[in-house]
Amino acid sequence: MQRLIAALLLCVLLAACAGARLPAPLVQLPTLQLPPAALPQPLQLQQRLQFRFGSHERELDALLEADGSQVRLAVQAMGQTGVRMVWDGTTLEQTRAPWLPPQVRGERVLDDLQFALWPAASIRAALPPGWSLAESGATRRLEQGGKAWLLLEPLPDGRVRLRNLAEGYELVIESLDMGQAQP
Repeated sequence: MQRLIAALLLCVLLAACAGARLPAPLVQLPTLQLPPAALPQPLQLQQRLQFRFGSHERELDALLEADGSQVRLAVQAMGQTGVRMVWDGTTLEQTRAPWLPPQVRGERVLDDLQFALWPAASIRAALPPGWSLAESGATRRLEQGGKAWLLLEPLPDGRVRLRNLAEGYELVIESLDMGQAQP
């Protein structure tokens, strides 16, 4: 589940790298803005992201660190940092490369990340009326009126897939837990 957080944050970034213009979302997904302290354990993840938006496909690399006080994320494409983000539970600080399109919003990246990695109870408590979080095993669905708009599902090879049906993109995430990789 922890590996999904970084994947979600990168979905929006990948769309920008693909050069595709994001259409208006079919529905406005709720903003989560969950506190870092709601995360049950610290994270140190290195991730390879495969992003699909329409016929566009791109690969990105990301580094994610999270603890009880901050969430830190850096996303790179072709050796260049596209965005760095720091979330302390109150303020989202972003450093963006000039080539990063305005459609890539740090707020959406943070929400995708939190959807993937934060505890279900924290997500449910932040949802506005009419929205719900459904879980079945490692699969999550963010729903409105019984329709799923954001899906997170494990793949047989250990990767996870995030599908944002509201904005039309898909992200496949492969994660390496740097905290466990140390001898």
